[in-house]
Amino acid sequence: MSGKQLELLKEIVPRFSRVAVLGTSAEPGNAQAVREIELAAGAFGVKLQYLEIADPRDIEPAFQAAKKEQAGAMLVLQTPVFNPKRKQIAELALQNRLPAIYPQSEWVDDGGLMSHGVSFVALYHRAATYVDKILKGARPADLPVEQPTKFELFINLKGARQIGLTIPPTVLARADKVIR
Repeated sequence: MSGKQLELLKEIVPRFSRVAVLGTSAEPGNAQAVREIELAAGAFGVKLQYLEIADPRDIEPAFQAAKKEQAGAMLVLQTPVFNPKRKQIAELALQNRLPAIYPQSEWVDDGGLMSHGVSFVALYHRAATYVDKILKGARPADLPVEQPTKFELFINLKGARQIGLTIPPTVLARADKVIR
């Protein structure tokens, strides 16, 4: 997922050479996500700047550090620490003219530029199927573990205009939702 998110950032801002990554190392899965981003960053010739956000008070200093190191884009990882601060993070990204991609569509609803992630609606439908099977007598241990198969791309054109960014038509055509 994170590699795909970096690829999308490169499609809309082809010339950036440094990406700031906001994350929390205590979050399960973020270490793997950072490894994926490092691999993708190497393939794209991009330097990675990891910014640890263990506490909401770390958010503004992280943006200052990204600005100081001249990050050209930002990738925000999934972590509960960010949920109550989505709007603040999205606003800081726009104020710093930093194209950013987020893990969930709610970030775009809160003003963020774009998100690419798992469709939770599709996951809920799959969960309902599993509940139905269990209620009909299936043993949970006998049911297979499934990987997500539906992903969504949301784009906020208001945010893009605010930072002077034009989203290529090829990316817009793939979007599941575009906020105009």
